[in-house]
Amino acid sequence: MSRIILLNKPYGVLSQFTSELGHRTLADLVSVPHVYAAGRLDADSEGLLLLTDDGKLQNSLADPRHKQPKTYLVQVEGEPDETALAQLRAGVEIDARRTLPCQAQVVAEPDWLWSREPPVRFRKSVPTAWLQIVLTEGRNRQVRRMTAKVGLPTLRLIRLSIGEWSLGELQPGQWRDALPPPTVRRSWRVRS
Repeated sequence: MSRIILLNKPYGVLSQFTSELGHRTLADLVSVPHVYAAGRLDADSEGLLLLTDDGKLQNSLADPRHKQPKTYLVQVEGEPDETALAQLRAGVEIDARRTLPCQAQVVAEPDWLWSREPPVRFRKSVPTAWLQIVLTEGRNRQVRRMTAKVGLPTLRLIRLSIGEWSLGELQPGQWRDALPPPTVRRSWRVRS
């Protein structure tokens, strides 16, 4: 059976195994041969990243046509009002294309949240808030661009889940093996 690894990608780590300009990479965290990221998280984003040795699964998870819901916890600058949330939910225009409708709601800052190095900038005169956003597409820097479009620049972005896989108790830099969810498991063939 194919291998799936759930990784909590820390801030500042590239979603690849080869280094660029001294950045930390997945190779600094996971020493499992022949696994590759199924999708990406920008270096300045944190949270769940799936790794697999199955090319078909990797393509399926990364392909927006399969619409795996992805849940994000987003710290934004400013105080979201119902108008901004409604705009996010309906979709906003990015690069002359409207994003798909999504779920967006204000949430409390989680008490389980780890600290980030370097910490998020704090400005005494500007309030911040936390949103939970669920997308079914994955365009380049989409969450950041969506929140900026409605006047709420993203300060911190953490992916909590992809489809049926979730971050759970993993701390930054930690990883664990996972079984595919039942809906994916049925379509897999056992390797000989």
